[in-house]
Amino acid sequence: MSSAETSSEATLGSRPETLGALRASGWTSVPIRHELRRNAIDRIRAGEPLFPQVLGYEQTVTPQLENALIAGHDIIFLGERGQAKTRMIRGLTGLLDEWMPVIAGSEINDDPFNPISRYARELVAEHGDDTPIAWVHRDDRFGEKLATPDTSIADLIGEVDPIKVAEGRYLSDELTLHYGLVPRTNRGIFAMNELPDLSERIQVGLLNVLEERDVQIRGHKIRLPLDIILVASANPEDYTNRGRLITPLKDRFGSQIRTHYPLDVDTEVAIVEQEADLSVGDGFDLTVPSFMTEVVASFTHAARRSQQISQRSGVSVRLSIANFEIMVANAVRRSLRSGSTAAVPRIVDLDALPASTSGKVEIETLDEGRDAVILGDLVRTAVLTVFQDRVPSETLPEVVAAFSGDLVVDTGEDVTDAAYVALLETVPALAVPVNALLADEDAADSPAMIASACELVLEGLHLSKRLNKDSVGGRSQFRSRG
Repeated sequence: MSSAETSSEATLGSRPETLGALRASGWTSVPIRHELRRNAIDRIRAGEPLFPQVLGYEQTVTPQLENALIAGHDIIFLGERGQAKTRMIRGLTGLLDEWMPVIAGSEINDDPFNPISRYARELVAEHGDDTPIAWVHRDDRFGEKLATPDTSIADLIGEVDPIKVAEGRYLSDELTLHYGLVPRTNRGIFAMNELPDLSERIQVGLLNVLEERDVQIRGHKIRLPLDIILVASANPEDYTNRGRLITPLKDRFGSQIRTHYPLDVDTEVAIVEQEADLSVGDGFDLTVPSFMTEVVASFTHAARRSQQISQRSGVSVRLSIANFEIMVANAVRRSLRSGSTAAVPRIVDLDALPASTSGKVEIETLDEGRDAVILGDLVRTAVLTVFQDRVPSETLPEVVAAFSGDLVVDTGEDVTDAAYVALLETVPALAVPVNALLADEDAADSPAMIASACELVLEGLHLSKRLNKDSVGGRSQFRSRG
């Protein structure tokens, strides 16, 4: 019987409770690397994704990670903030067997067939096949530590426990030790986030763990041959350029995997739709037009290309998610003030984006007050990009011609959805691009959706220099350029 089959039995309450019963069940012990390899191969063979919730890595990062798992490597992920490094690391637990047997009471998940701690060895020697067995769920086989300058060897490896010494044990007694995070994750996955922030002397302490797979504590004559996979994350700037990671430690990682931001707007949109919290719209008839979500995603992509935005710290996908949520929140607030139960984001709601953007990007400018101008330019770039992609150009000349007289159109937070519906009756030519924009949208004929499409068309005509726009406060007027 394989460990995977035993796992299935465990969920049915038929788990062996003694060493003898475990041996009789046919359960076999395999190293953590073999366990991960076996389960990863099963998932790849079945055509299932390793991480269903991580999008955009199917052709880039995922193949490298599959190779690393099949090879049984320790892994370091290099990437800027917001590139799903931690999510993938934590998701590795899904490749472990659901349940794993350990010697009951063991602090370091001792293998029943190969105990390594003195406690477990003595227990097996005393009780033999009657040694009690406990079962550990795969979620509990994961240890994680954020590397900080004050992280100590005691945190990671262990230290003498003064309380145990005070109880009468000798300092040379292995049972006086309090194990750190790494030994306590024996037969599991240990993750170190932001590895270069670990001081050099502590990095040295990880060398044995990565190469010889053992730990040494305070000169005790013990050897704990740990069965562990070490996974780390780091910012490439810290890892490769500043020399903050000692070379021998770099050499110990079998695979170095470079992550990246979404390569296209469609992937960014998919991530936003998956991750954004839309509970703010509870109680409202909330509909988010796909073109407004694209504007938010295009804003982030424009920021990643901008020379005025620091690319060293990255422009996280969290920016897209936060901007999407704040845009929806502004639409809900606008609906509250107007007494409407329909909340549909439109161009006017993009004025709320600076509040959710400012803390997530670093603007490289020495001029006072330039931040707002730079962010405004990015919003306009995003709107123009979506307008050019989504609105058929052949539908626009008649709209521009309709403004050749004295036609003036007002937009703003206080302009009602009904006013935009009335505008289509006044300017029939505007209905053509609006209907083209709403062709594949839900609730396309609702006044709120029509209002959203009208604002995008008008703003796009202004940004493409076909209409003039005058803005005062929260109101704007569109008129002919003649």
